[in-house]
Amino acid sequence: MLEEVERWLIERSWSVSDRPLHRILAAKRASGQTVSVVLPALNEEATVGDIVSVIRHDLVLQAPLVDEVVVIDSGSTDRTSEVAAAAGATVVHRDAILPRLPAVPGKGEVLWRSLLVTRGDIVCFVDADLREFSSDFVTGIVGPLLTDPDLQLVKAMYDRPLTVAGGSATGAGAGQGGRVTELMARPLLNMHWPQLAGFVQPLGGEYAARRGLLEQLPFPVGYGVELGMLVDALHLVGLDALAQVDVGVRKHRHQDGQALGRMAAAIYRTAQLRLARAHLLRPSLTQFERAGDAFEPCTHSVDTEERPPMRDIAEYMARRVA
Repeated sequence: MLEEVERWLIERSWSVSDRPLHRILAAKRASGQTVSVVLPALNEEATVGDIVSVIRHDLVLQAPLVDEVVVIDSGSTDRTSEVAAAAGATVVHRDAILPRLPAVPGKGEVLWRSLLVTRGDIVCFVDADLREFSSDFVTGIVGPLLTDPDLQLVKAMYDRPLTVAGGSATGAGAGQGGRVTELMARPLLNMHWPQLAGFVQPLGGEYAARRGLLEQLPFPVGYGVELGMLVDALHLVGLDALAQVDVGVRKHRHQDGQALGRMAAAIYRTAQLRLARAHLLRPSLTQFERAGDAFEPCTHSVDTEERPPMRDIAEYMARRVA
């Protein structure tokens, strides 16, 4: 590990307990900064309501840390929107944001569009499939941005138990969550961007950043958004403007192996583009599924589109002027 990273791990890696809530609130009052929490959601009716309820109870009603909680529904076919609204979130459908530009599927697309319907100086992203959610996920990553003006982006770090049927974690799987992180993202970062080797959860969906940084970044539309954002932020603001905070344990729904393969392909594509800005000859991934006594090929396209920095979007800049 680079000496720079060893120093960074000491100086820019914290625990949620390092910044008590009263200290964070005092920093918020003194700075006058506002905080938006964004939950990208697709068919998450089982969990999104509980997450919104915890954030609103702990950080809106009990302690005035969060100024708005916004759920961006990216085309749910269940009751995600209704459950989120009933819990107190502002719910916006992805397709209603910037309608002149047809939306494409993908998490990064939703995060990018969220900048147009939120107003916080600090934007905090939280995945909508978390179980046993704690508001520490928000205070942990928002706190450093409010107390340290030199920071630009803070990611959560945590244990990710690999759950089995029924939602419990076996002893063998207690620390085996984040398979794409270990098999794809971490090797890529260590080999090509060793300054980022200290991030425990580089692909984690819980992170907060200053709006001024987010509006300068391109957003890969799919699963590559977290890796792309981390790499681009490193080049834009430097390692010392990035940090991570231990918030405990993250429990969520795990995807099957084929879905993880598609995620890994998108992440590799994001890294490859940043390494060479070259053209992928065949941006697709063929996987196999058993059909009777044979294996059937199934080919999926790999996300190849990125949205430009939000400051290049006329509607966004017009809203800022207004």
